[in-house]
Amino acid sequence: MDPVVSQADALIRRSRESAVKPAIQAFFDEPTNTVSYVVHDPATRAAAIIDSVLDFDQAAGRTDTKSADAIIAYVRSNGLKVEWLLETHAHADHLSAAPYLQNALGGKLAIGREIIRVQNVFGKIFNVGTEFERDGSEFDRLFADGDRFQIGEIEAITLHVPGHTPADMAYVIGDAVFTGDTLFMPDYGTARADFPGGDARQLYRSIRRLLQLPEETRLFLCHDYKADGRDEYAWETTVGAERASNIHVHEGVSEDEFVAMRTTRDATLSMPKLILPSVQVNMRGGRLPESEDNGTRYLKLPLNVL
Repeated sequence: MDPVVSQADALIRRSRESAVKPAIQAFFDEPTNTVSYVVHDPATRAAAIIDSVLDFDQAAGRTDTKSADAIIAYVRSNGLKVEWLLETHAHADHLSAAPYLQNALGGKLAIGREIIRVQNVFGKIFNVGTEFERDGSEFDRLFADGDRFQIGEIEAITLHVPGHTPADMAYVIGDAVFTGDTLFMPDYGTARADFPGGDARQLYRSIRRLLQLPEETRLFLCHDYKADGRDEYAWETTVGAERASNIHVHEGVSEDEFVAMRTTRDATLSMPKLILPSVQVNMRGGRLPESEDNGTRYLKLPLNVL
């Protein structure tokens, strides 16, 4: 087991043995199939918000804050103090509401430091010019693999889990892990790996890294699409369940088998419908492009690129 995973393993075991465990509230956005989370320390009321959603009507070009306002209402009604706004990666399927939430609730905005690679790739695709720094400065904290932080009295550690994108992070908070897009429910499988900077072989290794954690570890996923034969959305599972029955990457599936499956499957998938607006906003930490001289903000639509 690698040293960072060993540290995460120890943190999870200590949390399971102690009374200090995170309280977790999920918020599911069905239009984007995204799950956002508010995680807090019951003892101190300190909290983190993970992978928030800014509502976006692409046809009308209009944003809305209904989903984010539900999170604000929950935080305030429970007397929580937001210390962190965590992004697992620069999402391609929804716009982040982190700046709106930060303005309302405070907290530091954080993501993995490999966001700089994503900014460089997509900065060129969107031809954003020199005014876009591409150095991660849109975020308050850039996490490296194995960085530690606190939510009140609850310890947390970051795991770099690239493959879906170069910048994906998983957050181990107490006895829970927030996996981002690396894994889905066992009956649905794993994330795609064909975006710019994605890599199926890296994704396999990142998943195997997560699955080294204790089998009782709770996993909280970023998306669910209801696998065939399942009527309800679901977003919580365990390391043991994923090891035993994930349809793409259960125990016994080799790296080469996974790469072949993932590559073949990804070739059949369409681009997410919100990838172009999402990435150009999320690479800026959820901030919309600056207004032009007529006072209107614009999102770009690069043709024949992706």
